[in-house]
Amino acid sequence: MSENPARTASRRSVHIVETRPENAKQQWLELFADDAIVEDPVGRSPLDPQGSGHRGKQEIGAFWDRTIAPVRVKFELRDSYACGDEVANVAKISTTLPDGSRFRTEGVFVYRVDAAGKIVSLRAFWEFDRMGASVEKSG
Repeated sequence: MSENPARTASRRSVHIVETRPENAKQQWLELFADDAIVEDPVGRSPLDPQGSGHRGKQEIGAFWDRTIAPVRVKFELRDSYACGDEVANVAKISTTLPDGSRFRTEGVFVYRVDAAGKIVSLRAFWEFDRMGASVEKSG
């Protein structure tokens, strides 16, 4: 039985974000279809005041620069449910800021892919207020 393509794409995304290989941003963007959308988190938040998501590789690349590039991220996958062209991953994410402070986010991360296995939608369901309450200051 073959691996679900959405699960495969989600694992590649996580691997790139965690390990930061050379050209990580470019490798990450290559996982996405040209007209993909990233909603992380879904709805309005300080990361997306309009709540409309980040559409297309230019906006998704800007999301990387603002949100992913400055921090270190570790994923703890608890469970994964693959159905059709989507996968819903239940995970805890630990993020370390440049000053050494850390916070944790629990959520459900839903990836949908096209026939070529490119991510067309990444929707992250997590609560910004809960994340903010988990901040552990450095030193």
